[in-house]
This record gives sequence, structure tokens and C-alpha cells, in this order.
Amino acid sequence: MKNILKYSLSLILVAGLLNSCGDMTKKVEDKLNLLSDKAEKLDSIVNKELDKVTSLDSIINLESGKVKKLDSLINKSTTKIDSIAKVKIESLRNIIN
Repeated sequence: MKNILKYSLSLILVAGLLNSCGDMTKKVEDKLNLLSDKAEKLDSIVNKELDKVTSLDSIINLESGKVKKLDSLINKSTTKIDSIAKVKIESLRNIIN
């Protein structure tokens, strides 16, 4: 009778321990799923922001090309104006002398 009681008590303790471990496993699994969901949301936010940065970089490169073209036009215009001014100044000097 004592053996059956010990065996039954041991079986109840093991069952309780396994049940407790099952509950802990479920809690850990729930926490891991929550953490995974948060990581996916964060990854999504990071990807959206990286897309914005890429878009801005593209716009900056496009505008930089426009600025370079304008700078080139300004330099050409300045050169032409300087050339015309030199010719006119020389003409005025010739008239004055």
C-alpha cells in the first residue's frame, strides 16, 4: 500500500511538474511571438524610412545635376559677357586715344 501511495504521489508530482512546464512553455512561446511581431513591425518601419532616404537621395542627385547644368550655363554666360566687355573696353580706349 505504501508503494502504491509513493508511486501515486510521484506520478502526481511529475504530472504537476510537466503541466507547470507546459504552462511556462506556452508563456515563453507567447512572449517570443510578441517579440517576433514587434521585430517585424520595426523592420517594416525601418524599410519604409530607408525607402524615403533612397527617394530623397534620388531627388538630391537629380537636383545636383540641374545645379551643375545651371552652373555651366552661368560660367559660359560669364565668359561671354567678359569677352564682350573686353572688346567694348578696347573699343572705348581706341576711341579715347
